[in-house]
Amino acid sequence: MSTHADLNVAEIAERYAAAWKSHDVDAILALHAEDSTFQAHGRVGQVRGRDALRAEFSQVFQRYPEFGVETHRLLLGDRHWTLDWTLTFKPDGKDRRGFRALDVVEVDHNGLVRSKDTFFNFAEVKAAFEAA
Repeated sequence: MSTHADLNVAEIAERYAAAWKSHDVDAILALHAEDSTFQAHGRVGQVRGRDALRAEFSQVFQRYPEFGVETHRLLLGDRHWTLDWTLTFKPDGKDRRGFRALDVVEVDHNGLVRSKDTFFNFAEVKAAFEAA
């Protein structure tokens, strides 16, 4: 068990990003606390708990084929990080496209994600889906 003083937030954020980039829902969930929450602001209400997170994160990979991440900035805090990134995806027969997003992720005293909030501009998301 980690203590607040010895959490390496940069290393936790790196493992978390690697799990997302590998599209491995089990690996993502292994980094979440049991009662962790997720909310994609502007799209869905908050979901809580690993079962709900599993369903939501699985849908992300279905909704965004060939899901990818382009990192712009990673800002580290005491028990949180903020990630400024672009979500990229490639629909069948179409060019890769994406939209900018901002994640605010908090970890508990064990270094497990207790909340993940994703913010995005819905107009950018809509434009990405409508692009030729």
